[in-house]
Amino acid sequence: MVVDGKLGERGVLLEPASVVAKAWDQIERIGARTSWKPRSVLVTGAGPIGLLAALLGVQRGLEVRVLDRVTEGPKPGLVRDLGATYHASGVQEAGAGVDVVIECTGVGKLIYDAMQIVAPVGLVCLAGVSSGGRTLPVDIQGLNREMVLENTVVFGTVNANRRHYQAAAESLARADQGWLDRLITRRVQLDRWAEALVREPSDVKPIVMFA
Repeated sequence: MVVDGKLGERGVLLEPASVVAKAWDQIERIGARTSWKPRSVLVTGAGPIGLLAALLGVQRGLEVRVLDRVTEGPKPGLVRDLGATYHASGVQEAGAGVDVVIECTGVGKLIYDAMQIVAPVGLVCLAGVSSGGRTLPVDIQGLNREMVLENTVVFGTVNANRRHYQAAAESLARADQGWLDRLITRRVQLDRWAEALVREPSDVKPIVMFA
């Protein structure tokens, strides 16, 4: 698939942007079953998936809130410069009553909390992958009661098909290109590729350069 030439090396963001393009597509398809018109979204996690999910939310004219645990580095500024609100508190404080939650961390406690704070007739999209190996005590019957009576939808999404790649390419082309540049926080030469896998405190999206 051909992307807009002005993207240059920013085209590397097509994946993971296609993942969140699919997430938003599914959110809108599910919401279209009723007259539901979302106004607000909470994105948990300010990695590349979360920041791109926030970008697409802003492009849809929604009030966007982003929750992450860091208070320094590039993430708070990237969120603010989108016109979104950055939070480093808890899910309740950051997102109580939002219409949509896009969960990008895979952290069990955040997933459980997201299901409880979303507004009635709200959607929780799980875009993060849990590492496994940890247990969390959950009141399943209470959660079931809340979700059924408030018509909450929880679903997971991963990967994408061609139309999601196309939607992602269009969203990236419409975005502020300087903002996209700031997502690429490190460039590593191919012969040192392993360095890109070691997370540094200021990382958002390291990339490997083939030339």
